[in-house]
Amino acid sequence: MPSEKILEQKKQAVSELVERFQNASAGLFIDYKGINVEQDTKLRKAFREAGVNYTVTKNTLMRFAVKEAGLEDVASVLEGTTSLATSVEDPVAPAKVFFDFMKENEGLEISIKTGFVDGKILAAEEIKALADLPPKEVLVAKVLGGLNSPIAGLANVLNGNIRGLATVLSAIADKKQAEA
Repeated sequence: MPSEKILEQKKQAVSELVERFQNASAGLFIDYKGINVEQDTKLRKAFREAGVNYTVTKNTLMRFAVKEAGLEDVASVLEGTTSLATSVEDPVAPAKVFFDFMKENEGLEISIKTGFVDGKILAAEEIKALADLPPKEVLVAKVLGGLNSPIAGLANVLNGNIRGLATVLSAIADKKQAEA
């Protein structure tokens, strides 16, 4: 039986994980076997630069935390080597960083076990689709471009009518001058 001090440390670790799950907009559970120290360091650096919190935590502690955080369905994949990547700000960041890393390091055995976005559990295929989304700024630009397009078209039509009117008035003025 663990000592009182160790038990308290484990309870603290579980409560920190629960808080992390509750504050995260997205997270990935990664099977990281087959990665060497150099590759793991690069992956950690990429996650850190994207504002993603990446840690390796014992499955037992994670099982308690996911149940307490309302992510019970995740408990079934918590076997073997498991690391956790969570993001508070950008729900796409963990997936993008992971798949970008995998493109640069083909042949690695690491893979996504499962993930979540805003409390909804996602399969690995859904996470891949999430990673393939363009960045937020690009999506906003496309929406704004779509909103601006009809307005620009209307402006062109109105300018065309005014241009036509100006041309007709100019032709009438030229005709009047020629007659005079």
